[in-house]
Formats: sequence, structure tokens, C-alpha cells
Amino acid sequence: MKTRTLGLGGLTVSVLGYGCMGLEGVYGPATDRQEVVRLIRAAVERGVTHFDTAEVYGPFTNEMLVGDALAPVRDQVSIATKFGWDIDEQTRTRTGRLNSRPEHIRHVVDAMLARLKVDAIDLLYQHRVDPDVPIEDVAGTVKDLIGGGKVKHFGLSEAAPATIRRAHAVQPVAAVQSEYSLWTRDVEHNGVLATCEELGIGFVPWAPLGAGFLTGTIDAKTTFGATDFRTFSPRFTPEARAANVAMVELLKSIAAPRGATPAQVALAWLLAQKPFIVPIPGTTKLHRLEENLAAADVELTADDLHDMAEAAAHIEVQGARLPEAVLKHSYR
Repeated sequence: MKTRTLGLGGLTVSVLGYGCMGLEGVYGPATDRQEVVRLIRAAVERGVTHFDTAEVYGPFTNEMLVGDALAPVRDQVSIATKFGWDIDEQTRTRTGRLNSRPEHIRHVVDAMLARLKVDAIDLLYQHRVDPDVPIEDVAGTVKDLIGGGKVKHFGLSEAAPATIRRAHAVQPVAAVQSEYSLWTRDVEHNGVLATCEELGIGFVPWAPLGAGFLTGTIDAKTTFGATDFRTFSPRFTPEARAANVAMVELLKSIAAPRGATPAQVALAWLLAQKPFIVPIPGTTKLHRLEENLAAADVELTADDLHDMAEAAAHIEVQGARLPEAVLKHSYR
């Protein structure tokens, strides 16, 4: 598989990574553990070298899954994980608070290393910016962890341009992670993508397939389980889905002539935006994994991209991308 480099520190990864959050049941019942291990190893066999997890997924169990699955191939892959939420370690539940205090970061990194079965974390993100802790203190703590050999590269998730700059001045940021897809384009307008380009920082879009909507397999009649986060997402109400299907029809119109799928075109569109973008689609199915990875070979012409831009500009996406309680932590 083709590769791209995140940041100026030489973190080279497969052009498409693997987002592991969905393996933990956020879209419904959790996938069987052995099936997960086989799927992750199948991704490695097919050229994926970058895997994204977080301590809060589970909490903790997702890191354990990723650690177990990748242990035999550790020297072939890079693993990204994230700190920043306050988690009760005894009950393994989120308190709902953010926590990026330096002493907390140092404590959780030691626990992450054990769960992931690694000597060093390849890419450590702050999951959300903590307004109570100066970003310089966060970056300085990670810089110390890098100096101590426990972390290799530093990242930020859903951070604002000014925060990215301040952090980068203390410890070079290898990657910024935010939601980005054809129907979620905030980073094009709020300065995040431009800041990454200016500073030589990689950009990692999460939910590059719109939490499944851009695959064309979801419509207004689709039902979601009680544990599926889309049940509570404004963008996934039946009314919003009925309106937003226009975006899927656009993807289908580009995909059909080249024998591709809407998902493949959605990923190819992201890859065509900037050479430092590495999407991390996730899936629980082998055939979807193979479909996603084939997107790396879908070539969109300048005319395709122009036509898509023109058509998308006339589609008003309905519904906020996340519930307000979640959105309040973004772009600080």
C-alpha cells in the first residue's frame, strides 16, 4: 500500500489507517474478540500500518484488543492512542470531565504502554483540549515523555488553530485529528487544515465515511440500536437522513462510471484534498475493510473534484455532526 508521512518527524504510515473505535460497540453490540483480532491482523496483511485507538474506548478494553492483535507484528505497524478524559479506573467508567494535568498524563501513559504491550507509543494524542490546563504544559509533558522514550510523536484531536500553534511551539505536533469528510468540512473553514499545511503537520480525518452514512447503506428507514451513538446524533434523525441522501447520490454519480462504491469515492476525495491527509475508516467486516482499502487506487481527476465541489456546494447538510454536549469540547 502507498504511504504518507505525518508531520516533520518522519512518522510514515499507510495512506489509509484503521480506526478501532467502532470495534468497541459504539455502533451496536461489541464484535467478538477473536473476530476483532483476525480482522486487525487481516488489515496488516493487506498493508495497513497505522491503527488508532484511545484509552476511553471501552474504557481501556479497546487498547487491550489492539495490543493483543498487533503484538506479533509490532515492528510492522504504528499505534496511536489518546489521553485526556477523566476515567474512574476502578469502575472503568468516564466521569464526563476532561483531565490533562501533567501528573495524570504521565500516569495514564504507563497504563497505556502495558495495555498496548509496547515499549513506546508511536503517536500520542490529547483527545480533547482541557481548558483548565495550559496547552504548553500538556505539550511539555509529552515532550518529556518523548525524551524518556515512552512516546515517539505528539498529536492533538479537535483542537483550534491557535492551540495547535501554541502546542507546536513547545513540542512539534505530528498530527491533528478531527472529523472530516465530504459532509463535515469544518476544518476547511476554521483554519485547522490550513494551519496543518503551514506548519507541516499531518491531518487524520476520523469518521471519513460519515459514521457509515456516506457508504450508501443507510437511509431514512434505517433503525439503530439503543447503544448505537447515531441514535442520539442530530445528523442521523430520519428527517436529516432523508435530506442528506443527496450527498450519497452525488458520491454514487461519481462512483458508478468507474465501477467504484460511494465509500471508495468518499475516501478517494479525502486523499485528493491534501498529500498529508491519512483517513482512518473503521469497520467490523472483512469485505468492508477490503472495499475501503481499494479506495487508495481510485483516481479522481481534476474535473471530478471540480464537479464534486460544485454539486456539494448546493447540498445543505441537515443536522449537527454531534450532540451539543459533545461538540462543546471541540476546536478549543
